Amino acid sequence: MRELFDTRLNIDDKPMEPAELVAAVQTADVLVPTVTDQINASVLAQAGPNLRLIANFGNGVDHIDVQAALARGITVTNTPGVLTEDTADMTMGLILAVARRLAEGARIIPEDEWVGWSPTWMLGRRITGKRLGIVGMGRIGQALARRAKAFGLSIHYHNRRKVAAQIEEELEATYWDSLDQMLARMDIVSVNCPHTPATYHLLSARRLKLMRPHAVIVNTARGEIIDETALARMVEAGELAGAGLDVFEHEPTVNPRLVKLAKQGKILLLPHMGSATEESRIDMGEKVIVNVRTFMDGHRPPDRVLPSML
Repeated sequence: MRELFDTRLNIDDKPMEPAELVAAVQTADVLVPTVTDQINASVLAQAGPNLRLIANFGNGVDHIDVQAALARGITVTNTPGVLTEDTADMTMGLILAVARRLAEGARIIPEDEWVGWSPTWMLGRRITGKRLGIVGMGRIGQALARRAKAFGLSIHYHNRRKVAAQIEEELEATYWDSLDQMLARMDIVSVNCPHTPATYHLLSARRLKLMRPHAVIVNTARGEIIDETALARMVEAGELAGAGLDVFEHEPTVNPRLVKLAKQGKILLLPHMGSATEESRIDMGEKVIVNVRTFMDGHRPPDRVLPSML
């Protein structure tokens, strides 16, 4: 970026305060935010006349008011595709870790609590033969389905629309038009849809109540999609067997009830690590540069985001 443009960097790599974001949009031609930078209508209303592109460093754009940006003639881009495999890996890892109690087991030896093998100690659940319900069958959902199928899971999914017939056939996936009916029949549920106004608390208290007591839920998408308080209450009451969460509704603040459950070994919490590989960060950066360079050369950037895509 420095070789191509007059670039100012957030050297401290910390979330920018609202006043810092306002100062940036007032002077920049291009803004490159991350998921922690809230580019809302209030910030955009103070943008200078030169701001014409917001090239997001990441796939999700729920932290950007895309509609307000477009109304001001500002193009928004993202970095789709480059996070797919890494996030699917992490999701599969969470499924295995929660089902087989890996985080609990990993603490036993360092804390000198292991007294030897016994037949009824630290029992988890087998995943082979279980039903996996995927909420959101986009790139990441499909990549997860391929991994899960190899582990012997039965693949089910809910999406705004059915995927292509050849993909369903490849994955041996069953489509559920009704999310409620799917949730009531799954052993494992994975959240892999984007956060939009339509998916806020998509897994509400009512919907979580539909799940079986032995079921577990994992989320590597966005924390806002699950009602965290309802989830915590159900795990506390034994109405859900467990959860694995990599994202949270009010990051970096985490619901204290979830933290308490994690300390008790009833759920597994990760600090938003789903796409955290060296390869994905490099790929994300390269996509940002392509989008910026294409736009500045007077062409339509390849990863333009439109409201109809959200």
